[in-house]
Amino acid sequence: MHVLLSNDDGILAPGLAAMYRALVDLGSVTVVAPDSVQSATAHGITVGQAIPVRRIHVQNAFYGWSVGGRPADCVKLAVHELAETRPDLVVSGVNDGANVSINVLYSGTVAAAAEGALLGLPAVAVSLERGQETDFDRAATIARRIIDALLAEGLPPGKLVNINVPRLGPGRPKGVRVAVQALQVMRDRYDRRDGADGDRHYTLGGDFSEPQGPHETDLHALAEGYVVVTPLHVDLTDRSRFDRLSAIRWPAVD
Repeated sequence: MHVLLSNDDGILAPGLAAMYRALVDLGSVTVVAPDSVQSATAHGITVGQAIPVRRIHVQNAFYGWSVGGRPADCVKLAVHELAETRPDLVVSGVNDGANVSINVLYSGTVAAAAEGALLGLPAVAVSLERGQETDFDRAATIARRIIDALLAEGLPPGKLVNINVPRLGPGRPKGVRVAVQALQVMRDRYDRRDGADGDRHYTLGGDFSEPQGPHETDLHALAEGYVVVTPLHVDLTDRSRFDRLSAIRWPAVD
């Protein structure tokens, strides 16, 4: 099996290295990741300008490709240009921090996996909730077990799965839960600083609202100490509104 491995924390991130070690015995692993941290860059891509790419060596051995772009750029370039053969699976992570609820929309980690799904490949995003101890190797080992189970069941081309590992400690994780994505609103707060030149500088802060909808969500399951598995898709069509909108007598527009 040929695995394409990417992330949004950068080519030298410890979570990426841990995921590489956990996957390497599956077959061949091609690492293509951003040259710098690209957290919360979502599904942005680079257009209209050249993307620098360079080889990265670790301990005198080729490790992977560093890309001066976004996580989705990395997966596009890997599939079309950098990988010697077409990957069988895309894995993104291990991300430093959970990607549940509305964070799925902002996450570069999820976006890298989603780009793989858009390109017709089975794809998995892996994130670790922050805690007092950040054991990426253990999180990657847990994620590998989940990935093995997904592959054994059959993860079809173009399908996307989001895995979140809870902060690790005694008695954690408690098990595995499949859960839907929670819906929250980010309550934005900007800290303003005025520069000497008269320019304003804003730093985003804030927190999240209480989740809406059912209680059996990715957010709740993660808080209870479970590894959370959530199937996602890139089709954003709101089918609950489709028939109603189709029945509208639209005005002439010619």
